Amino acid sequence: MQHFSELPPLSLYIHFPWCVKKCPYCDFNSHAKDAALPETDYINSLLADLDHELPLIWGRKLHSIFMGGGTPSLFSAEAMEQLMSGLRARLNFKPDTEITMEANPGTFEQHKFKSFNDIGINRLSIGVQSFNNKHLQQLGRIHDAKEAIRAIEVAHKAGFEKINIDLMYGLPSQTLGEAKGDLQMAMAMNPSHISHYQLTIEPNTYFHVHPPFVPDDERIADIEESCREMFAANGYDRYEISAFAKSGQQCQHNMNYWQFGDYIGIGAGAHGKLTDVAKQQIERRWKVKNPRDYLAASSTEQQTSGSQLLDQQTSAFEFFLNAFRLIEGFDSNLFALRTGQPISSVDKQLQLAESKGLIEWGLDTIRPTQTGLQFLNNLTELFLPPEKTNK
Repeated sequence: MQHFSELPPLSLYIHFPWCVKKCPYCDFNSHAKDAALPETDYINSLLADLDHELPLIWGRKLHSIFMGGGTPSLFSAEAMEQLMSGLRARLNFKPDTEITMEANPGTFEQHKFKSFNDIGINRLSIGVQSFNNKHLQQLGRIHDAKEAIRAIEVAHKAGFEKINIDLMYGLPSQTLGEAKGDLQMAMAMNPSHISHYQLTIEPNTYFHVHPPFVPDDERIADIEESCREMFAANGYDRYEISAFAKSGQQCQHNMNYWQFGDYIGIGAGAHGKLTDVAKQQIERRWKVKNPRDYLAASSTEQQTSGSQLLDQQTSAFEFFLNAFRLIEGFDSNLFALRTGQPISSVDKQLQLAESKGLIEWGLDTIRPTQTGLQFLNNLTELFLPPEKTNK
């Protein structure tokens, strides 16, 4: 039986499902816009969606907001101001609530950065991916290196103190020197945070059907080792498997995910997770995925297309799926706080992971080893519910 003694921090995720074009590696719920964006209708639908969620979180303070996509920065500053006003009227913000928007480096978005900052968005995550024009073309990006550099400069001038750069490695035919050159340029732009992740070929993408020639495992390992040395030498701490930040600049929204906190999800295809102390349960909720159907559903109060209560084994698996991404691991008491179960309920799995050299299990802290981080899938599979094992 689960027993929750307190509520986790609460975040809000807002999904914007449109992009100028669909990138060949992207498996997110994003759609190329073929006409003017339905800004007013979508903002109204988001707020109606939130209204349906409010009874589940009465009295709780908001820890962070993340606007992802898709490309949220395609929306006008006026539309975003309407959204922010609606959020403030409905939610209890903490004074230091972190509010992140994902943005593309394209010239069209740049001129809105100052307005986004003025309305309270205080963290910008810019999808650069590479500063190499050859690789940008291969990735199907609509910006070039000059626009990427200019976008980061504009973000600094607009007043953003928290700026993240998304950067990929393992790109088609990428050399070690090219990967290091991308990272060197990114750090020269002085962002507070860099998300540095390997290009992976996902199902239901153009690259899955037409796979590019990507570096082999040996070159990938060389890139990762060299880049981590560069991060350390330039004051960026690796705090999550693909995230590097200056001191005190970790992404608070993603930290809440990785520590198995609660979050509301609004927007087409958004997901949420909420803990109910009174009912002693965790519920996952998800929204209508297709933007057109989502807009139509807002008038019928059917934007939530499904929900599921998490049993103890699923809760434990999902906790470790997230928490083992953290380089420093987690306090063993956090497992009980977030899943409602004593850490002793997973003794067998933890002992097996320790015997395989995948974790270090101290008195107060459990953390993945370097081997555990390298073979993260093998580590988390040890905690799969029995019915999902070997499937």
